[in-house]
Amino acid sequence: MKNEKYLLIVSGPAGVGKDTVVAAVRAAHPEVERSVTATTRAPRPGEVDGINYHFRTVEAFEKLRDENGVLEWNFYCGNYYGTLRSDVEARLEARHCVVLVIDVNGAASIKKLYPGATTVFICPPSAEELEARLRGRGTEDEETVKKRLARAKEELALASTYDVRLTNGSVEQCAADLYQLICTRSR
Repeated sequence: MKNEKYLLIVSGPAGVGKDTVVAAVRAAHPEVERSVTATTRAPRPGEVDGINYHFRTVEAFEKLRDENGVLEWNFYCGNYYGTLRSDVEARLEARHCVVLVIDVNGAASIKKLYPGATTVFICPPSAEELEARLRGRGTEDEETVKKRLARAKEELALASTYDVRLTNGSVEQCAADLYQLICTRSR
């Protein structure tokens, strides 16, 4: 597809701050758009449908998947997550910079569909800091935290397969680095 250079795919383990970094970029640079992921998980306190996620029932998500309405999807920790095809294609057609915040499996799928896209892996400063961030959210039970930590180890092993790796030791610095990358790629 044309205009793939406007597509950035951001991944990293749960708790690394992907959403926070992208939100910081968007707050300072509203022209950078973020694709909103569809999910079947329940909203967390303060999350709004259509802004944080497109919250769907399992049946509605499976229908989207079966009708090729998602570019990629994954079943993770008991819920579906996926990227809406219509959302991404409309933005690229309009030559808007669009950031996808998705897991490593989704990133690989999207990169196959859009080889001109840039993949960015956000790393934690340390494994200990990642665990502290995950536990500090207080949104998941112990079993889910353990699953997320185990998954994080697998995801971190794939960081070297990404075009760019950024460390989120400081949200402000990581956001500045991500925005600089966006500017360089969008020229």
